Amino acid sequence: MGNEPTGIVMSDFLRKLDENAERWALLVFYIVLVSTMSIEVLRREVLAYSSIWGEEIVRYSFIYLAWIGAASAVKERAHIRIDVITKFLGNRAKTLIYLFGDLVMLCVALIALYFSFETVLVSAKFGSVSHGLRISMVWFLTAVPLGFLLMVYRLFQSMRRDLHSLRHGEPVFEGNQLFD
Repeated sequence: MGNEPTGIVMSDFLRKLDENAERWALLVFYIVLVSTMSIEVLRREVLAYSSIWGEEIVRYSFIYLAWIGAASAVKERAHIRIDVITKFLGNRAKTLIYLFGDLVMLCVALIALYFSFETVLVSAKFGSVSHGLRISMVWFLTAVPLGFLLMVYRLFQSMRRDLHSLRHGEPVFEGNQLFD
């Protein structure tokens, strides 16, 4: 890293961030969720006392996990799909179907992004706070537009990858299959 130009280091950093951003975010929220839940269970069972803030942290960590996980599933093409028909198609037709699916998903994600961002703005306008933590709800409501924004970004990457496959006659990236 000593003699490398700044642009190379930055592009390497951005490439690693692009590859692993969701993984690291999911890991952080999962650790927060599990550790807080464990502490709250111990407090409830041993001390016969629980806090409202622990429940809120677990709830909002789970919400962030869900939305970041959805974006990660789009990136890895690991979301649920029925691929009985695509098994019988050639590369070109299969790629076109995946592109069509990504376009439909992009439209849905953009509409949902708009409306979820509107919810965050309303919450900011009226200054709503969480019951236990007394923190602005904006921080928690931001999980939804952030998840859709990540999905939009990953969908553009997916469509770019599929267009490359279409132009070069390569097999389309089908993601990882859960079951064979």
